[in-house]
Amino acid sequence: MARYIIRRLLQMVVTFIGTTFVVYALMFANQNDPIQALAGDRPVSDNVRQVLTEQYHLNDPFLVQYGYYMRGLLTGDFGKTLTGRPIGDIMVDAWPNTIKLALLALLFATLFGITAGLVAGLRRGTVFDNSTLALTLLVVGLPIIVLAPVAQLIFGVKLGWFPTTAGARPSLYGLILPALVLGAASTATVLRLTRASVAENVRADYVRTARAKGLSARRVVAVHVLRNSMIPVITLIGVDLGNLMAGAIVTEGVFNIPGVGSKLLQGIQTEDGPLVVGFVSVLVVVFLVTNLLVDLLYAVLDPRIRYE
Repeated sequence: MARYIIRRLLQMVVTFIGTTFVVYALMFANQNDPIQALAGDRPVSDNVRQVLTEQYHLNDPFLVQYGYYMRGLLTGDFGKTLTGRPIGDIMVDAWPNTIKLALLALLFATLFGITAGLVAGLRRGTVFDNSTLALTLLVVGLPIIVLAPVAQLIFGVKLGWFPTTAGARPSLYGLILPALVLGAASTATVLRLTRASVAENVRADYVRTARAKGLSARRVVAVHVLRNSMIPVITLIGVDLGNLMAGAIVTEGVFNIPGVGSKLLQGIQTEDGPLVVGFVSVLVVVFLVTNLLVDLLYAVLDPRIRYE
């Protein structure tokens, strides 16, 4: 197990460097003149241009610029935006909102998806099973860019159950509707995967053996069926955490949440390379660590799995 973890950590380092290099190249290769892009149509004096050029090493070769950036990352310095604001300060303000939003969405997806998927898998062909399948197809087919304003109109404006926007300092209650929207596709996918996995495991030989030994139906489902059905579901949930972070760009924009997604969108619109690369670098670390934890959970759920 220790060798496996060390090998995965080394792979994570290589993946992190490769990903940040690609994002850094895409952001800065797309900018012919980042200083003028920031200023728009306004003129930039030679003194200001010289100061910004030296500050961001814009006259150095690309690999040298990337080297400066990586050196800063390794020392915990994310640099400054092209407007001069420390990116670390922006992250301190934005990350708590996005983490709360993503965890709420993941909680909804896990609770609703696994519970409804388990019931549907045990009761295949019933009204509940067919209804959930039809509903999940509808949800999966609706992109967040459509689902978010529709939910905002129905549950925020018409019914008044939730605030239409979260505000500068969103409360947990204000994040419930955005989290439901953000986690809707994940909920539908988890439900369908849980249903299929449960339906397959119910017919397995070891389940029939457990029933023949006289175990109660509740114990057979909880210990044998559900536990073995969770391996593909947990894989999906781990991957979904990265997707939820990406989906937060749209959700935070619609519900006016000052999180990572809104800052990323702002950085892309203003062509602020340091801001975009800084946030994406942290997102890559979150995604890699989550996938490592998911892989380690396999051995907990299935004792047959061994890492060498």
